[in-house]
Amino acid sequence: MVGPDSLAAHYRGDFPILNQKVSGFPLVYLDNAASTQHPTCVIDEDANVHRGIHALSTRATKLYEDARARAARFLGAASAESIIFTRGTTEGINLVASSWGTAHLGPGDIILITEMEHHANLIPWQIAARRTGASLQYLPVTGDEGTIDWSLLERRLQTDPVRLMAFTHISNSLGCINPVREICATARRHGTVTLVDAAQSAGHAPINIQELDCDFLVFSGHKCCGPTGIGVLYGNPTLLADMQPYQFGGEMISRVTYESADWKPGPHRFEAGTPHIAGAVGLSVALDYLETIGMSAIRANDHHLGQRAYEALSSLPGIRILGPKIERAGLVSFQLGTIHAHDLVAYADQFGVAMRGGHHCNQPLMRKLGLQATARASFYFYNTESEIDRLVEVLRAAIQYFGV
Repeated sequence: MVGPDSLAAHYRGDFPILNQKVSGFPLVYLDNAASTQHPTCVIDEDANVHRGIHALSTRATKLYEDARARAARFLGAASAESIIFTRGTTEGINLVASSWGTAHLGPGDIILITEMEHHANLIPWQIAARRTGASLQYLPVTGDEGTIDWSLLERRLQTDPVRLMAFTHISNSLGCINPVREICATARRHGTVTLVDAAQSAGHAPINIQELDCDFLVFSGHKCCGPTGIGVLYGNPTLLADMQPYQFGGEMISRVTYESADWKPGPHRFEAGTPHIAGAVGLSVALDYLETIGMSAIRANDHHLGQRAYEALSSLPGIRILGPKIERAGLVSFQLGTIHAHDLVAYADQFGVAMRGGHHCNQPLMRKLGLQATARASFYFYNTESEIDRLVEVLRAAIQYFGV
């Protein structure tokens, strides 16, 4: 069991940016669902790579492929050949929607997602449905807690031609944790392909592809202490072998004539152009760092801070908190009285508390819940219980300031 602040006590010093002051107040960084901070080991590695890597192409290739193998180990994938480097979660989903979706979806087919999906796991399927004639349908979210009746999935798959089930592991607005293994097992029994959006979970909990038994999984480096502009798409090797490239150009070809071209096998056929070598190496270092801490310890710490924040914020008058009361991830989204989320976040920023305000790329969900926006505080292993207390203190002052 992780004790209060035990991870922060050991590892917070690796993040020098957290020591700064904002408007004269110590920074309380609570926007980790958008992007985590970088430990010094990732910052140092990124600088070194930029300085000299491109002069030594052999070394560059080895570093890049070693990073691919590192990502495979992090996910428990059987082979590095199943790992494709992308610019992030969004590109990974677009790649699957374009390459797999174009070839395997058609009129009468159903793409099934949930009503809590981030725009990155919604809009690509809208476009795929429009292009192929497939139908995009949704499993409904019920109430502020974000409840989904997952028994509906079994019934849907028994009767409807659902070709793909795409869903988030952890909701970036609700903080609920979806039962990935059970969902994928249900889908596999009915021959339905699965895609897991792990943007909010890959840096926060252990993930083992072979245990989850999903067909595709995506995540972003910048939510895992790594660089921006780099992400990972895991693909079932059998499915990848049958997929056409998403983009075209250098590096992804084996032979080109003036009339035609042949592609390399995966994963290289999906990585056109000069790869983001520095990003891949930086991500590899970040994954090493996270596993040094321990993904199970990070998950327990996340859940502790999320629950602690939920209970502390529940004491505030007029607050409406989204997501489950128990078994929540390390974030809380809320509406405080009649204060607009943007105003509340701007007010908190004056006192060094960094939150996120807006629809969090969940406009349809917000609309369904009758909200324009929420404020969101999200936590990581370097956050402390005293920072939650500081958040509550600032929010109480906001209630007085705005007169609600």
